[in-house]
Amino acid sequence: MLNLSVFLEDSARHHPDRTAVVLGDQRLSYAQVDAGANQVANLLVSRGIGPGDKVALSCPNLPYFPVVYYGILKAGAVVVPLNVLLKGREIAYHLGDSEAKAYFCFQGSAELPMGTEGYAGFGQAEGCEHFFLITADPAAPSTVEGAETLGQALTGQSPVFETVLAAENDPAVILYTSGTTGQAKGAELSHSNLVLNALTCNRLFQSAPATDTHLVVLPLFHSFGSTVNMNAGFSTAATLVLMPRFEAAGAVKLLDTESVTFFAGVPTMYWGLLNALTADVDVDRIARTMRRAVSGGSSLPVEIIKEVQARLGIQILEGYGLSETSPVATFSDPDSDPRPGSIGIPVWGVEVKLIDESWNTIEGTDEIGEIAIRGHNIMRGYYNRPEATAEVMNNGWFRSGDLGRRDKDGYYYIVDRAKDMIIRGGFNVYPREIEEVLMTHEAVSLAAVIGVPHPTHGEEVKAYVIRKEGATVTEEELVAWGKEQMASYKYPRVVTFVDSLPMTATGKLLKRALT
Repeated sequence: MLNLSVFLEDSARHHPDRTAVVLGDQRLSYAQVDAGANQVANLLVSRGIGPGDKVALSCPNLPYFPVVYYGILKAGAVVVPLNVLLKGREIAYHLGDSEAKAYFCFQGSAELPMGTEGYAGFGQAEGCEHFFLITADPAAPSTVEGAETLGQALTGQSPVFETVLAAENDPAVILYTSGTTGQAKGAELSHSNLVLNALTCNRLFQSAPATDTHLVVLPLFHSFGSTVNMNAGFSTAATLVLMPRFEAAGAVKLLDTESVTFFAGVPTMYWGLLNALTADVDVDRIARTMRRAVSGGSSLPVEIIKEVQARLGIQILEGYGLSETSPVATFSDPDSDPRPGSIGIPVWGVEVKLIDESWNTIEGTDEIGEIAIRGHNIMRGYYNRPEATAEVMNNGWFRSGDLGRRDKDGYYYIVDRAKDMIIRGGFNVYPREIEEVLMTHEAVSLAAVIGVPHPTHGEEVKAYVIRKEGATVTEEELVAWGKEQMASYKYPRVVTFVDSLPMTATGKLLKRALT
């Protein structure tokens, strides 16, 4: 029997007064986070939420995130973290698809009205019974008419709770991922998947109890941040300094003032940090304190690796994984010389190989094949999607959709991301989903979405659109409409009208002919 919340509970028991989370001037101890999570668990039980029920969470990097996340787990329920940029229609889809019975949503801001969008989505999801608006000030009234605040709901709830234990392979979290086709699918991750992945990270990073301070700039709703920072960090009673939105100069200041020892980011964040190490920054102090720097999401340019080594005296460890793999599958070997461009070798307890389309193993050095993964980190499957699960699973092996090669020493390299997928600013964007939304517009006959190079985001989303006969919509109007319909990282910033689109002989869109 097991529950992922053991990470919080064990640290609260052994290090109750150690700071667990920091946000500006606010500091919460492990005992306080645990007590808050217990109140959330009691609330859920009082509303009829029990083992196996799904509970969604939309929240940026705030102390509320771990409090609610572990509270849901303590009640025996399954956490469904949602991207904070989703709009109402997208939220409604995720709530319905996951069969969520309750939904915790942060109020947001004028620029990002999460509460308004969340409540609209909740209203469209028939099976979701409870909505809790997380207000920045727990005593504040609701900012969304008709919505109960978390502060109101927690009034009178006990800070003591006996955690519901589950079978090790029971689901703990459902992470949504689109793969490369169709609507988003929920990857079901078990308690053992996530416990073992976090402990494997600690083994790899040689993390000692009650010593590390993480700067958390990766979103906690994403698998990278939730495993490498939150679960792994909480399991060793680390202090998590939260940054709701990455901003390079602010991050550099926190590295200094909070004596950060552990930083995890995507390549664009490292690029931003280097540019923010200006003359007034005590770079030597940051370098003396920093113990580990890790990167994932996409390959780091060699120049960034070299400059971080030169300026901060630290070797960035590069890793690879997917939502379906909890996520960590490979990482650089901390005890070996760096191999720029490599995603490293399989982590403890995990196997990796290259396969062809028919699952046959590709053995040769530097031959290209699809990366397949097996081990304690592989998901239970896609929630309520047995056919989609069967497409990617075979005798315990998961096929990633990413093409790679292996050098003579067993180090892996990504050759190409899953076909068609766009990575914009570290977020995965799936063209078919965007195309389907565009085609709901009355003026759009056909749409093809591709990624085009962008100097800071890596890729930008571009749509080629064939208009319906007689339609008068302009490219600018379609961009503005898309902004209303889709999360900010998804909607096409560039729309080009065309009379026809290139097709294959079988009638499929030939996207590689588009630029």
